[in-house]
Amino acid sequence: MSRHSLVRFGVSIEHDLINKFDRYIGRAGYGTRSEALRDLIRAKLVEEGIQDPKAAATGVLSLVYDHHQRELEDHLTGLQHDHHEQIISTTHVHLDHHNCLEVILLKGSAGEIRDIGAALASFKGVKHSSLNLTTTREL
Repeated sequence: MSRHSLVRFGVSIEHDLINKFDRYIGRAGYGTRSEALRDLIRAKLVEEGIQDPKAAATGVLSLVYDHHQRELEDHLTGLQHDHHEQIISTTHVHLDHHNCLEVILLKGSAGEIRDIGAALASFKGVKHSSLNLTTTREL
């Protein structure tokens, strides 16, 4: 069977649930239920794949922090230098007089990326952090 072969299958779903799904499809801009279902399946497979700490992954870490916090920028930069093999790129934005946003792109194992994200988020002065992981393997 080729990679792009389609398989048709039937699904039994409660009337209320399919109505809610159809409204979601409309809000999200999907053309068909099939397109939406494929994306949902891929999202679950990615979610499952990155549960393994050894799984190849990429990540986007966003940090909002108080740039007036003493030595914080030195700590953030130092830790990033310690993990230069996993950190692909960093973007720094001044949100206002007190707050900065740092967006860090990472590549490595899911466990490494989670550990780096947790370490960066734990510094005093970091107000918020968010890590989004995805897999680099074929689905």
